[in-house]
Amino acid sequence: MYEGLDTIVLYEELAYEDVVPVQWRSLPEPFNPTVVGSYADRNLRVLQALSALEEHGQIEKPDDSPHASDIARLDLKVNLLLDMVGQLLVASHPRPQPTSIRFNALGAVWQGAGPAPALGNQGVLEVYLRDCIAEPLRLVGRIASVTPEGRIKARFIPPGEHIADLLEKLAFRKHRRQIAGAKHQRKF
Repeated sequence: MYEGLDTIVLYEELAYEDVVPVQWRSLPEPFNPTVVGSYADRNLRVLQALSALEEHGQIEKPDDSPHASDIARLDLKVNLLLDMVGQLLVASHPRPQPTSIRFNALGAVWQGAGPAPALGNQGVLEVYLRDCIAEPLRLVGRIASVTPEGRIKARFIPPGEHIADLLEKLAFRKHRRQIAGAKHQRKF
């Protein structure tokens, strides 16, 4: 049955789409393997932290245990604390302006702000996924195209199997939440 939702795809793979702070930084030629490896280690931690945060706040069905309401209140307080820390972090370390982006392990498409990078320019795309996570996701690649309207498309070097799997799970969870939200809205 058609749900009226479009599946978000980029380079023929499921992609994550959001409006978040994004920044392209040019890197010197050729790619420095030590820098790329450092980004991979950090990306793994960022994606694991994001996964833990997303799982933390989800309750599938109400628990009938005597401590369920206490756990739910603690969960709400921890989420509130994380949001407050994220706001402090953003205030003390300014981030780029949020923009519309679609990405997966293969590449990204986003609306550029300011001067667009040149076609073929190599660099790193920094994506700040949540305010409470200090490190951005850093994906290394090359600019594949730039439209006159400022849409930039990049192709990434393979980030490694584990990071690619985590990016795929991130996109899938977002897609699943969108479908669930659409079903919930139709009920009303």
